[in-house]
Amino acid sequence: MPDAPPPLRTYGRIKSRPIKPRQAALMETLLPALRVPDAAFDPRRLMPEAGTVWLEIGFGGGEHMAAQAAAHPDVLVLGAEPFQNGVASALRHIDEQGLNNVRLLDGDARELLARLPDASVDRAFILFPDPWPKTRHHKRRLIQSDTVAELARVLRRGGALRFASDWADYVDWTLERLLASGTFRWTAERAADWRSPPADHVTTRYEEKRLGDCAPVFLEFERR
Repeated sequence: MPDAPPPLRTYGRIKSRPIKPRQAALMETLLPALRVPDAAFDPRRLMPEAGTVWLEIGFGGGEHMAAQAAAHPDVLVLGAEPFQNGVASALRHIDEQGLNNVRLLDGDARELLARLPDASVDRAFILFPDPWPKTRHHKRRLIQSDTVAELARVLRRGGALRFASDWADYVDWTLERLLASGTFRWTAERAADWRSPPADHVTTRYEEKRLGDCAPVFLEFERR
């Protein structure tokens, strides 16, 4: 029986410009020590002293992930990113700040979700994912019913999910699918709750480029 085809990619290219020598060295030396296991695992065993576990899906250049890890040394931060230049950048941030509470998957975040146990994550971030703005490409968006179900599975009850985008259609798409799932509650009470960055948000270089068609929108959800 032939193998099932792999899921559609939710991201574009995985490498652009050549990786700088120092970052390339970190890919060889530091990344192997930080990679998550390649099979199902309990994240708390990676850092038993961690009080909670956070997950960032698509961490880009790693600025936000590293800043959150530095501000919360008692939290284990898991990150997934397929773009190799982004992984190399994140390793530089981790190395320069001496962070020991970050673990990575340099690949598809859906693979990491599949390896995590039920209710094993306390907080998740999906910040400015690839919007795939053309209608024929919407099927490649990360936020799909199956991904929402996986997020609901790995987040504990009461856990938090933050989604941000500067593409209005993707904001509407995400809000519709998370609310339709019945497992997430949108916590906004007023317009400022989605129009203004949350107090602990860390602005990244990508966000500053304003490549979308609207001002950044921040959606906060609670796992029911």
